[in-house]
Amino acid sequence: MLRGLCSILRRGGGPGTIHSMAAEVNLPTTKTIPDVEYVVVTDEELERPYRVIIENDDVTPMDFVVLVLEMIFELDSTRAEQVMLEAHTNGRAHVATLPYEDARQRVYAAQSLARQFGYPLSFYLEPDE
Repeated sequence: MLRGLCSILRRGGGPGTIHSMAAEVNLPTTKTIPDVEYVVVTDEELERPYRVIIENDDVTPMDFVVLVLEMIFELDSTRAEQVMLEAHTNGRAHVATLPYEDARQRVYAAQSLARQFGYPLSFYLEPDE
């Protein structure tokens, strides 16, 4: 059967070659139906506020965390230190509440910067109820 399939492939062919090849070597023809579901998100849903939460870790230096909070989340130095200390003592802290896309982009930027310096600093998003 493999020899027959190889000779058919060598012959080439025009449209429908796959189906004719399957028929010649007695392979069942299959029809693939993609199982894709498209979800349309409204502008209102994208603007829905999300809470950015920072998680504590025992590796990332406190000064680096404060710097990230100031640079990326635009917190003043006092608020950045408060957030860092809250995360340090409680395991997590609320950084800011932002529209989803803005929050997602800032979390990505903050975590990317941390990875560049070899730190496991992490954030996550939760809907603001």
